[in-house]
Amino acid sequence: MVHIEYEYDFEHVGKMFRLPGKFLRVETISGGLINRTYRVVYEREGGWEKSYLFQKINTHVFKKPEEVMENIDHVTTHIYKKRGGVNALHFHHTEDGKNYYVDEAQECFWRVRNYFDSVTFDVCNDVQILYLAGVAFGSFQNDLRDFDATLLHETIKDFHNTQKRLETLFADAELDPCGRVHEVTEELAYIKSVQKKACVLTEMLDAGRLPLRVTHNDTKINNVLFDPETRCPLTVIDLDTVMPGLVAHDFGDAVRFAANTAAEDEPDVSKISLDLEQFTAFAEGFVPCLKDCLTSDEINTLAQGVFCITVELASRFLDDYITGDQYFKTLYEGHNLVRARAQIALAKDIETKLEEMQGIVSRFCMPGR
Repeated sequence: MVHIEYEYDFEHVGKMFRLPGKFLRVETISGGLINRTYRVVYEREGGWEKSYLFQKINTHVFKKPEEVMENIDHVTTHIYKKRGGVNALHFHHTEDGKNYYVDEAQECFWRVRNYFDSVTFDVCNDVQILYLAGVAFGSFQNDLRDFDATLLHETIKDFHNTQKRLETLFADAELDPCGRVHEVTEELAYIKSVQKKACVLTEMLDAGRLPLRVTHNDTKINNVLFDPETRCPLTVIDLDTVMPGLVAHDFGDAVRFAANTAAEDEPDVSKISLDLEQFTAFAEGFVPCLKDCLTSDEINTLAQGVFCITVELASRFLDDYITGDQYFKTLYEGHNLVRARAQIALAKDIETKLEEMQGIVSRFCMPGR
């Protein structure tokens, strides 16, 4: 047998998570921008192969990985019990009961979960897939409807506090540390003009009108695993940002990404709009899963959430540009400004369609849907 030298001691990590069988091989899974992911294959008794997903967590991004993993443990355990283990994420535990292992010798923070034979979609115009993605994220929320969100850590403070995001933007614009503000006066003026409308969810939360729920906070369609043959949704993945939040933000971010007619960084803003057919498909999957547990205020702010989250992201891109591109990875000079302008163009289009969007949401809340 040929011995292969790997970058990390995967066999040792597997032993720490008490994985049964004989270690066979490792395959790198590309696509993730933050963590490093691997498919690790074991030979089980009887000669059949069993795959696991190993992830090396980026502790430069996640400063408190133990809190991230504690949130994941709470949520995945709850869903696993709800689903009887069917199409549910399961993170393996070490002998001392932790769902992570710190290899101090190699300075690695590891987690191991079950592997799904699946496909994902980075971009998709197929309304059936968008509908099923809506079902997946709606079911994720529904499985956690009876989970106390206050038990979770707020791993990224004020992540969707739109009011604070905008206040930070305007304060940084006043300082103008890189001398770029003169380039973005129109963008700043637009965000200032819609500040009240964009911050309505934050205000309603502060007033006690919207309940905190367990939210995913990264509801892009590529975080849904689909069956490679039937294309049915299997499970929602990438739970690193799971924490207390508002359902309208999860709905809004999913729509902002999935129903945009152009890329998130499209420089030609004339190509950017919200596709109502794609919006309808996602809403038809998402809303009926939750209509019986959402409050009337939550239902009435789902469409508004699309607008709020789009303005919020525009402000984040713009703020990063003003302060010297410190946060988002950029591919060229002015990339963050292109992103900000693209999100502003999308927000403007959404603003003209809000009434129609809310009508679509309401339709899916009717009895029998």
